[in-house]
Amino acid sequence: MEEKKFDVKSIIGFVLIFGILLFIMYQNQPTPEELAAQEKAEQEKVEAENNQSNQKETLITTSSDYSNTQALDSTQKAALQNKVGAFAYALSLPSDSEKQTTVSTDVFELKFNNKGGHLAEVKLRNFVDYDSVPVYMVKDQNSAFNITFGTSDNRTLNTQDFPFEPTITKNGENTIVSMKLKVSESSFLEYRYELKPDDYMIDFSIRSQGLSGVFNTSQPITLDWKQKSIRHSKSITYENRYTRLTYMHDDGKVDKLSQAKDDDDLISDVDWLSYRQHFFSTILVANDSRFNDVAITSLDLVKDEEIDTTHTKLYTTKMPLAYSGGELNKNFGLYYGPTSNTILKDYDKNLEESIPFGWGIFGWINKMLFIPLFGFLSSYLPYGIAIIVMTIMVKILLSFVQYKQFLSQAKMKILKPELDAVREKYKDNKLKAQQETMAIQSKAGASPLSGCLPGLMQIPVFYALFQFFPTAFDLRQKSFLWADDLSSFDSVLDLPFRIPLYGDHVSLFPILAAVAIFFYMKMTTGQQMATQPTQEGMPDMAKMMKYMIYFSPLMMLVFFNNYASGLSLYYFISNSISIGIMLVIKNYIIDEDKVLAKIEVSKTKPKKQNKFQKKMAEMMEQAEQQKQAQQKGKKK
Repeated sequence: MEEKKFDVKSIIGFVLIFGILLFIMYQNQPTPEELAAQEKAEQEKVEAENNQSNQKETLITTSSDYSNTQALDSTQKAALQNKVGAFAYALSLPSDSEKQTTVSTDVFELKFNNKGGHLAEVKLRNFVDYDSVPVYMVKDQNSAFNITFGTSDNRTLNTQDFPFEPTITKNGENTIVSMKLKVSESSFLEYRYELKPDDYMIDFSIRSQGLSGVFNTSQPITLDWKQKSIRHSKSITYENRYTRLTYMHDDGKVDKLSQAKDDDDLISDVDWLSYRQHFFSTILVANDSRFNDVAITSLDLVKDEEIDTTHTKLYTTKMPLAYSGGELNKNFGLYYGPTSNTILKDYDKNLEESIPFGWGIFGWINKMLFIPLFGFLSSYLPYGIAIIVMTIMVKILLSFVQYKQFLSQAKMKILKPELDAVREKYKDNKLKAQQETMAIQSKAGASPLSGCLPGLMQIPVFYALFQFFPTAFDLRQKSFLWADDLSSFDSVLDLPFRIPLYGDHVSLFPILAAVAIFFYMKMTTGQQMATQPTQEGMPDMAKMMKYMIYFSPLMMLVFFNNYASGLSLYYFISNSISIGIMLVIKNYIIDEDKVLAKIEVSKTKPKKQNKFQKKMAEMMEQAEQQKQAQQKGKKK
């Protein structure tokens, strides 16, 4: 075999070829002008892509021309400096701006956008929606958080366009997520999030360091926060009814934007803003100083139950942030969690006032009676049983009202023959008949109004419970009998079509409640119809009551088909108990012979008239005199 030797000529040839290649590459490298043109073309391409994405339904639409995944050369740094001034430093750093920083606590799974520095995803670990999907407060770009500020070199910039540098540290048991937008290693704008174990409230602060010469403090700095509420319930229209932007201002005054239509307002002296989504809320709390000159809007996104809508409302908040010594230093509370009276009350900031318990006396009844009572019962009993026990307790409490109501009806029944005789005697003088009727009723201590007044006393309780059940977070996804969720409707049959006002399903508890209401009204209203006289110039009350016997159950059947099954369960049990109480009162408590004897005794006693009765008697006497005068004038 021939021995291979080191060939010097071949080596020289390879070296010459390599040198020629280097020379060609050097000659063909782009000039600075070509680099600038290439960069401009890239920008135009990205802007075109962004313009296409703007046509989609998203909230976050930021340009990505500032993103940087590798170190830049001096030419590129100079171009960035020309665009964004001091903030070119943040863009010149190697950055994973398109990535996210993930942190978990006992209650959250959070993802922070490195670009823009705010939350990209908030998942509540302990809850699922009606379809067993985890509850997300922030997801798929439904939320945007941006600060617009001016710089000393006359630029207007947005934080959502810049990469933030994330760091995660520990402070005892608390986790601190720091997102910094840097202009140097020691100068930056920081979003700081402090997460505590088993706590839905995040301590959130916005502060700057070393930027007093960078900010243009004569130009307003504005916080812009948007969020679309994600659907979590079976009935989106029912959920949307309790989805509302609520805020506290002016030392404890709670107000709301419209629930049923688009609305906006300009408010000041604000303690907190709640983006309430029925059973879940996002709340921004002013920790150090109240918000002022806040522009808020609410846009209703639900047009029809038949449309597969994924969001209920779009909320926006825009507010100025004040500089302090040329720097920013604002502290907030940021709550993502259940709209639960028990949880919100623990923060001692009146956040529970964002829950619609009802106004005036109705809210007071809920706060002082039903919320603590139901909380106590449900701590020992299953939730459905707790509703039944609470219903029984309420009916026992109000049983004296029913007794008074039924006693009044019994008196009117006993007096009916006498009243019929009076009306027959004065059938040609309706006014006189009415006077005599009132006189007999007054002496006997019986009046149609005495049966109505006890019924009116039950209205505050009725309305308070109407507000309590749809807002009781503890009922959410708690089952009872065939109802798998007492906070939602209890469908036993899904229809292949939709009935206007009724829906596309059949709920059983509203049917049972409607049947119970029908028989209850048949017993009470039917007896009132039998004893109710038709008075001159007055509507035919008997006819109206007859209609109500059928109208009220029908309204219950239709209106409550999409309401919380816990509320329908309450009305079913309540009216069933009322029927039982009335049967007991009628058959075992009220003795009509004894009532008649008392009426006869009452007739013999002089009856003093109150001011109202005297005034009515005087008016009727005057009317009688005018009528007689008119008749005399006609005879002449």
